[in-house]
Amino acid sequence: MDDETGAAASSPAQRKAAAERIDDARASGQRLIDSLTRLWDGVVEASTMTNIDDEHDPEGATVAFERAQLRDMLSQARADLDDLDRAAERVRTGAYWVCERCGGPIAPERLAARPTATVCITCANKATR
Repeated sequence: MDDETGAAASSPAQRKAAAERIDDARASGQRLIDSLTRLWDGVVEASTMTNIDDEHDPEGATVAFERAQLRDMLSQARADLDDLDRAAERVRTGAYWVCERCGGPIAPERLAARPTATVCITCANKATR
């Protein structure tokens, strides 16, 4: 990736706005992870205090489902945080505004709506067909 391409596509104000948007999304994601972790800890603690047999107790399936759901939500929230970290790095390098597939520009509106976008809308549409 040519550093001039990204630098030319963004002004200092755009870089600052993108960094702030990513930082805000990252803070929100971290709050979600903290909340989900507290819920996870509560479910784990509650299950150790009871004698639930997940396989034979009617409530056991619910507890197992809750654990699985929380585990998956935590995993997704952590992956989202990783994506935001990569987006912040792309802002720093100037690659944030450049599509990883075609090398064309990523519309500012797309990045405003989805700060972790790495491809332009045209390439994103091609990938979903």
